[in-house]
Amino acid sequence: MTHRRAVATMLLVTLLWSIAGVVTRHLDTAGSFELTFWRSAANAVALALLLGWQRGFGPLWQQVRHGGRVLWLSGLCWTVMFTSFMVALTLTTVANVLITMSLAPLFTALISRVVLGQRLPGRTWAAIVVAGIGVAWMYGSQVGGGTGRDALGTLVALSVPIAGATMWTLLQLNARTAAGPAADGPRDMTPAVLIGAVLSSVLTLPLSLPFQASASDIGWLSMLGVVQLAIPCVLAVAAGKVLRAPEASLLGLLEIIFGVAWTWLGTTESPAPAVLGGGGLVLAALIANEAVALRRGPAPAKACA
Repeated sequence: MTHRRAVATMLLVTLLWSIAGVVTRHLDTAGSFELTFWRSAANAVALALLLGWQRGFGPLWQQVRHGGRVLWLSGLCWTVMFTSFMVALTLTTVANVLITMSLAPLFTALISRVVLGQRLPGRTWAAIVVAGIGVAWMYGSQVGGGTGRDALGTLVALSVPIAGATMWTLLQLNARTAAGPAADGPRDMTPAVLIGAVLSSVLTLPLSLPFQASASDIGWLSMLGVVQLAIPCVLAVAAGKVLRAPEASLLGLLEIIFGVAWTWLGTTESPAPAVLGGGGLVLAALIANEAVALRRGPAPAKACA
């Protein structure tokens, strides 16, 4: 995959990721952990069928069983992201969750600098700052009044960008380790998404009982598990082999912009001027960063002094 195709792939990924908010607004009776269970369970089934059909169920099991520490650590990151995002949405406002998620590029930059020793281009740092300002502008006026439930929801949401940043860095670490003279190529990290889906559904099952979701809710959540999780997460892993960790995380902020658009089209809500202005800043930062990257081509990572 070329850098240009990896960027295009991440744009599609964020578009698919962004539909979760508007869909959950149309659910009837499902509770917080039950939301996560049905979505993760459908994601796990879809991934198992897709990956098993592609490579055979026997080889897939062997990849999961002998995947190594990096694969399972990445799977745990996916577990946290799959679970915490939906739970946080039931505890606090969407604005609080999205503002917290906007910290992902900063966490990714810091973790990749410590773990991988990468010096980040000035344009990436500038884009992270501008995008963060844009997201804060978009939702700053909508943040809740600071109740205990809001605080708990924000803490739960904080685990999403931390886990995402760790996952992107693990992808880069996997690629770098496999580039050594004695290596036989990078390990396939796609089964980590399956591990995350299975663990998320197993962990939330006992907390979901007794089930209260209607048949309509289960249908919507199953759709999310396939279209909003299984397909884009596999694509994200493929793009992560090409994009630098901070760059991929920064592109992931487009989920917020697309999420606002879906909400505008699918509900009675309409974005305020601050949302439009902040969204413009985020888009401008992303476009500028990617334009420079495409013109200069991929630059080798520099070690920290």
